Amino acid sequence: MNVAFSATGTDLDSDLDQRFGRAKQFIIVNTDTDAASILENTQNMNAAQGAGIQAAQNVVNAGATAVVTGNCGPKAFQVLQAAGVKIYHTKLSSVGAALKAFLAGELEEASSANAEAHWS
Repeated sequence: MNVAFSATGTDLDSDLDQRFGRAKQFIIVNTDTDAASILENTQNMNAAQGAGIQAAQNVVNAGATAVVTGNCGPKAFQVLQAAGVKIYHTKLSSVGAALKAFLAGELEEASSANAEAHWS
């Protein structure tokens, strides 16, 4: 399973970015092999609008089947959900801590977005 974590850095010690659409990058961890890769998201960090939708499409295209992030808006949530990607919200501070909680089954799958849309 490929799990995408919104991140401020490029390794598991990095802070978990609490923003999904405007996260600096995503660390995608293959939970079967423990391999990790980086998916840059710099094009969406300062986007006027559509950052969440574009980030969600990029995560889906990268093969993620789950996302762990602090906050996810309704448009990004809809794109991820439509693609069958499970979303998990957490306030844990690091990607490593979030990964550990995910693997232990301690994170609850989100049933809705937990952030407001920035543009209607």
